[in-house]
Amino acid sequence: MDKVTSLDKFRVPIGNQEIELQQIEYAAGGIPLLRIRIRERSRFTIFEIDPITAERWGRQMQEWSRQAQETK
Repeated sequence: MDKVTSLDKFRVPIGNQEIELQQIEYAAGGIPLLRIRIRERSRFTIFEIDPITAERWGRQMQEWSRQAQETK
């Protein structure tokens, strides 16, 4: 049986999308993946990414956030 662990769940202030971050470990094995679930009303978008991709994505989001906040 696959193991899903919820890491965080929140709503975006502009747009009101619901975002949930989960760790998923498949019963068949392999590395744990980060599942990103974005819900917009009845529509879902789901990404499952590996740790290397998550690190790159996270670094870029943090850099963008710092730059965007400095320009205020």
